[in-house]
Amino acid sequence: MNTVIIDGLSFSLPLFIMAIGGIYSERSGVTNLALEGLQGFGAFTGSLFAVLTANVFGLGSLSQVLLAILFAVIGGAVYSLLHALLCIRFKANMVISGVVINILAMALTTFFTKQLNPILFGTPSDKFNLGVSGRFTIPVISKIPVLGAVFTDLYPFEIVIVLAAFVAWFVLYKTRYGMHLRACGDNPHAVDAAGIEVGKVRLGAVMVSGALSGIAGICFAYSISANFSSAIYVGYGYLAIAALIFGNWKILPTLGACLLFGFARSGGNKIVLILQMPSAYSDLVMILPYVLTLLLLVFFSKHNQAPRALGEIYDKGKR
Repeated sequence: MNTVIIDGLSFSLPLFIMAIGGIYSERSGVTNLALEGLQGFGAFTGSLFAVLTANVFGLGSLSQVLLAILFAVIGGAVYSLLHALLCIRFKANMVISGVVINILAMALTTFFTKQLNPILFGTPSDKFNLGVSGRFTIPVISKIPVLGAVFTDLYPFEIVIVLAAFVAWFVLYKTRYGMHLRACGDNPHAVDAAGIEVGKVRLGAVMVSGALSGIAGICFAYSISANFSSAIYVGYGYLAIAALIFGNWKILPTLGACLLFGFARSGGNKIVLILQMPSAYSDLVMILPYVLTLLLLVFFSKHNQAPRALGEIYDKGKR
């Protein structure tokens, strides 16, 4: 049971912070299917920093992980400007923009990785080897049955994600900017009439989505993948989108969806180990979160209420 909780949280939390990024973007009215590409590009910049400073900090050390997360935030936010430029400035179709950005991110990061490895490290490779981040256990409280597993073998990034998620929740629901952002997704003309620039609010929301997706990407690279490569583009971004839809574009229900997906994944792996099934079944278990997503969307999507102006190109002249 403890293993299921520990592994489930290490998958759920990066998924959750990426879903929050999607909530920010979509609550502002900008459809964001680009989460997959944003987390991949953020992971690339964070991983590049990590391998360049390996001799200084040591691979997987706490200081390196935290700095790599910072660079992933910057990389994801900068790359998200492309989505903002296309959707807000040039009023391109938001769905097509997101798909193109995902494909472009995978192509660019794979190309750069293959080009940089021979130049920087003298060996051809299509990945940056990071290793697995160190872990820690919180004394005393970790001894509590079942609940203690939450505080056992934690990755440092899990604490970062919890803090970032709380800040994101506070900003979205307890600040004027958050109120303006949510209003942009429901009635952008009213926001404009109040003297607030809809484009600037949406730009900030999209950049937040890029920054938070970058955190998710580098966390997956430091845990599940132990490296950066094209394999990091495995559908986690789309799973985060499904989680926020199931969570009705609200942060706390989205956390529940992410936990459900994470525990489905870790629970499936545990069943394979207990039953001593062939290793091929471990790969099959990876589809459980996606199957669960389909089932949940089939039964609950009719109750979802998306922001009223989601996906609508804002034209000030039509006010």
